[in-house]
Amino acid sequence: MKKICISRTDSIGDVVLTLPMVGWLKEFYPNAQVIFLGRTYTQPILEICKGVDQVLNYDHLESKTDKELIQFFKELSITHFIHVFPNKRLASLAKKSGIPNRIGTSHRLFHLTTCNHRINFTRKGSNLHESQLNFNLLKPLGLKEIPSMAEISAFLNIENTKRNEFDEKQFGLDPDKLRIILHPKSQGSAVEWGIPNFISLIELLNEKQIQIIITGTENEAKFFRSELPSQHNLIDLSGKLTLSELVSLIEASDALVAASTGPLHIAGVFNKVAIGLFSSRRPIHPGRWKPIGLKSITLEYDENCTKCSKDQDCPCIVSIEPETVKENLLRLLK
Repeated sequence: MKKICISRTDSIGDVVLTLPMVGWLKEFYPNAQVIFLGRTYTQPILEICKGVDQVLNYDHLESKTDKELIQFFKELSITHFIHVFPNKRLASLAKKSGIPNRIGTSHRLFHLTTCNHRINFTRKGSNLHESQLNFNLLKPLGLKEIPSMAEISAFLNIENTKRNEFDEKQFGLDPDKLRIILHPKSQGSAVEWGIPNFISLIELLNEKQIQIIITGTENEAKFFRSELPSQHNLIDLSGKLTLSELVSLIEASDALVAASTGPLHIAGVFNKVAIGLFSSRRPIHPGRWKPIGLKSITLEYDENCTKCSKDQDCPCIVSIEPETVKENLLRLLK
């Protein structure tokens, strides 16, 4: 029996875009066991992916000695270790643990001595979506096809079995209103639309049938909390939610607006209206990082922006009109 470990120990958006690999593996190898090695920050989303049989938290393992981890991996009896996010220590440990199939990209020097399956592909210059690029690493398992974006959306298998732990009344949510989450910041992971634009959008959405919910970390809230208007339909939950609660809030809401962030990708996989605000610059453009999901769209100011096409820093994203975002929100929410 195949026992496959997918290792992706980076951010939540990257992890979400790796999850279709799990559904694809289960489609072709239904009896395979899939282990996902992630971080504390991403564990809540991994735990609601039905195709993941076991979640390993690298934050809990990282402090162990190499000898302890080698024994730990041996006891798991892993047959395939897939380094979606390269990690030099994990690559070395996978080899020393005697895992027979160790899969990584050919562009990492340490994979030359630690991986016996090295896949030659480039991410930065590719026209494929990030989620599609990950499928290259399944070729040693005989899965050579790169699925379409429509197929990828069908293999998510996300089900929030913990949603009942989320107390909507505690956070002042109204079950009779459309819930729109606005996530203004990105912890530096994306080019941002700007706080003034989000403030304008909030004011444009000052309607009785809509409840606006602001999310983000406490540190991020310092950039916008004092600027938020006093508005009857606005709730500021920034800094008040655990990731599990944020996941449940997104599932219990109707739409989310953000730059290229983890919450945007979570909304996408829950098939909520997910509006991503993007720069056209490669490799951060929507062709590479748009949210997957049936109700996801992206907005750019100018997809043919000259500065963006030359890979130059460009603020054109802030020129996306708040009215345009509102129009698309209301159109998709009908």
